[in-house]
Amino acid sequence: MKKRSIVYLFLFAIIGMVLYAFFIEPKRIVTHHYTVGTNDGQKPVKIVQLSDIHIQENYSTTQLEKIVTKVNNEQPDIILFTGDLFDNYAKYGPTEEVITALDRLSAPLGKYAVWGNHDYGGGAAHAYPEILAASGFQLLENSGVNVPLSNGKSVYIGGLDDSMLGNSLIEETLAGRQSDYTILMSHEPDKADDVLDHDIQLILAGHSHGGQVKLPFFTIKNALAEKYYDGFYSLPNETNLYVNTGLGTTKIPARFRVPPEIAVFDLYV
Repeated sequence: MKKRSIVYLFLFAIIGMVLYAFFIEPKRIVTHHYTVGTNDGQKPVKIVQLSDIHIQENYSTTQLEKIVTKVNNEQPDIILFTGDLFDNYAKYGPTEEVITALDRLSAPLGKYAVWGNHDYGGGAAHAYPEILAASGFQLLENSGVNVPLSNGKSVYIGGLDDSMLGNSLIEETLAGRQSDYTILMSHEPDKADDVLDHDIQLILAGHSHGGQVKLPFFTIKNALAEKYYDGFYSLPNETNLYVNTGLGTTKIPARFRVPPEIAVFDLYV
């Protein structure tokens, strides 16, 4: 009888974890705060990074509205989106609702985005630039912008094209750089190893979903997110890489021990 009770408890635990992974954790949004640089009394630049929203029937614009509200509550100076807006645009792509939601995101120093692999696939390639432009985002495709700060310095924000389905070119991306500090957006984090000799202080990436379902002693990894897949990494040449674990899901609508993430950086330049 005791053995049977243990079996029942085990089965109930498994069922509970499955229900949590499919119906609870994917709808959570965790906000992580970080400090980057040295605080010498100057005012920090507040940067919010979003990644891998993967809008789909299981992650609709209702959830996107929750993201927008949480981001605006942080009062960011800059918003950076590191790709994968829709999961499969051809299957589910409520364009106007997404534009309305993204347009509500407020950042006085600008909203910037790069391509992700899903932004090229699923028929999204023609719509993604138009949606971003209509919602106030500047799409950086092997290009960048020098953002002036209130302390007289500036930050260069560069954006690589997607490294899987696009054509990422680091020299073109940094060609217009005239700033004291460089932030590089790259959808795929493992691309970081190819740009370490370009004097880049901070690389922001996504794509990995942090494994999306993290089991003991086992983490699922994506192509070009096998070496770097979760959180901060200190790389050579004083380069820091941050891999955002994303907000949505792909392949299966589940997350386990990797809740949807908004990353907030207080950057001291």
